[in-house]
Amino acid sequence: MVIIITGASHTGKTILSQRMLEKYKYPYVSIDHLKMGLIRSGNTKLTPMDDDKMTEYLWPIVSEMIKTAIENKQNLIVEGCYIPFDWKKSFSSNYLNEIRLICLAMTDEYIENNFEDILNHASDIENRLDDSDCNVDWIKKENQSFIDGFKDDAQDIILIKDDYENTINSIFND
Repeated sequence: MVIIITGASHTGKTILSQRMLEKYKYPYVSIDHLKMGLIRSGNTKLTPMDDDKMTEYLWPIVSEMIKTAIENKQNLIVEGCYIPFDWKKSFSSNYLNEIRLICLAMTDEYIENNFEDILNHASDIENRLDDSDCNVDWIKKENQSFIDGFKDDAQDIILIKDDYENTINSIFND
């Protein structure tokens, strides 16, 4: 089984991946680590700010990693925001049967009521060096983009409306 965890920045993708690693013992791959490795090694001229171009650049690599894991009957969690909305086009049905997508998204109301908590938990797993561009309007826009983009896969959107911990814990009951 391959579990893809995606969503906007600050939704808890990495925390969920870490918890799944601890519970299921599935290793996880951070697409951000792949991105930064490619940038720092000089294998791309893209920068961390080139999100749309980064998705186009990374997805062919990540989707082939997923296929390889499935072919080798290996469990894997792939975590990151660089998942195209039409991700299913990259896989035939025999691969899709072995993939679960989880898209984490927050409602506007949740963001407004919990913005300080969101910022306070931003570095729970990984150390964010600069979070100065993070504000309520930006997070709302990013979350809505994922909600709109994955609306055809609505069953895969985990909408965080009020209680973050209960919402995340409900994933383990599916």
